[in-house]
Amino acid sequence: MSVSWYICHDSEIRLWGLTSRERFGRMLTRLGIHDVVSDIQNIPTDSSVLILRGDFIFDERVLRSLSQESNVVLEMANSGISIPVAAHVEASKVFSVLQSMQAQQFSEMANLRRVTLEDLSGSFSNELRKADHPYVLPIREDNRQALEQHLFSGSYKGVTDLVTKFCWPVPAQWATRLCALKGISPNQVTSLSLGLVILAGILFSHGIFVAGLALGWVMTFLDTVDGKLARVTITSSKWGNIFDHGIDLIHPPLWYLAWGVGLVSYSPLLLDMTLMMTCWVIVIGYIVGRIVEGIFQWWLGGFVIFCWKRFDSFFRLITARRNPNMIFLTGSVVLGRPDVGLEAVALWTVLSTLILLGRLGMAGLEKRMKGSLTSWLAEIDPVNGRDSLAVRMFTNPPATIK
Repeated sequence: MSVSWYICHDSEIRLWGLTSRERFGRMLTRLGIHDVVSDIQNIPTDSSVLILRGDFIFDERVLRSLSQESNVVLEMANSGISIPVAAHVEASKVFSVLQSMQAQQFSEMANLRRVTLEDLSGSFSNELRKADHPYVLPIREDNRQALEQHLFSGSYKGVTDLVTKFCWPVPAQWATRLCALKGISPNQVTSLSLGLVILAGILFSHGIFVAGLALGWVMTFLDTVDGKLARVTITSSKWGNIFDHGIDLIHPPLWYLAWGVGLVSYSPLLLDMTLMMTCWVIVIGYIVGRIVEGIFQWWLGGFVIFCWKRFDSFFRLITARRNPNMIFLTGSVVLGRPDVGLEAVALWTVLSTLILLGRLGMAGLEKRMKGSLTSWLAEIDPVNGRDSLAVRMFTNPPATIK
């Protein structure tokens, strides 16, 4: 049975540059639902229709769950009363259900199963490495800014490095808003990031560390912006993910090698380890660490290793990935010892990789004993568990937008 969609109570209020119709269209296309109903009198009898109120904003997880249900209506509390905000019904029931939804009552829905958000979907998102409740929120002009803030906060990964988590959110929101207003696409931002990756590497290789670091930090900032822009404007694509994540995967060890080349022209050269040894330690440690993450995700847990236990989520803040390593390199240049910065990256990479190997061994043992692994984020209540530092740090509070 094919699925179409129809909007009632449409809204022209734009959130991150998108009307409700545009947002629904992009979200539902990603779910494989392409046909929009313009005339309910001409719906094929062998199809079903997803009816959505356009004056509400829907979490994509809610739409996915609704599209997989049959003859169901989603109810929400609004101004103290429960009203129908979405339904998925057979073609023969569309007209009567639509009348009830437009009247904001359930009189013609006796044969439909009434569900709430809690009935439809869980809260853990492996993609964004966080736990938060799915949402359906009313759209009004007086809460537009709050809704945009909620969408931006929801686009952020819960488990990430300390720079991305604590330094970039505010400026990244400004940059994301500017890009959305100017029609700049996420892939254009990623392309600029790639250019900065190359320029920073060239500067590092010539021992021009200050300018290289400046470009490198801008690149790390844009690496945050492109993902947020893609999520709030619903323009994520398979190619965009490959483009972005491919750059993220490949360039860090190349930067460290370029830094080592730049040290050859640096005087005095005061490395305690040989330059070649330092570079090999970094590259091998980086590769082994990535392999460990891949083994955990694809063969053991089904989710990223940094979402397994609370320790792993805290460790992700400082583990030897690009942004924490950039802190070492920046500090060493400030102190006039860029050679020591590369050594620090090497030593921290070794220690981080050893910790990851240990965690992988513990995960393998637990899976053998219990049969499966579960992320701690899937086991907590992000609403009632906010007395925990880990819950407060790695999950968003529930939306309170009225």
